[in-house]
Amino acid sequence: MIENRKKIMFYESEDTQIKFRIRCQHDGITQSQFLRMAVEAYITGDSSVFELVQRKKEELALQGKNKIKKIKTEKSKQTENIKKFALDSEDVENIFDMIEMETNL
Repeated sequence: MIENRKKIMFYESEDTQIKFRIRCQHDGITQSQFLRMAVEAYITGDSSVFELVQRKKEELALQGKNKIKKIKTEKSKQTENIKKFALDSEDVENIFDMIEMETNL
């Protein structure tokens, strides 16, 4: 599995990196463990990460308000359908892909 791994790298201020390292030590995890958890939660559609990303996009004006609203609406519909139909993750992914195609997100 090691040969299939890719490096993810970005730059941050020294002060932020120090605070990050200290916070991870406080929580008993490594920086790599934290980032792996965050990436996994993001790509699997974890609702708490979704809310964080949406809030930050609004705060930092990273995306238009209409697009953010559309994404929130689609996420809400997705969550409703999961509850309503008790769909498995593959079914949910297929539905999300169809919604994406229809709304051109």
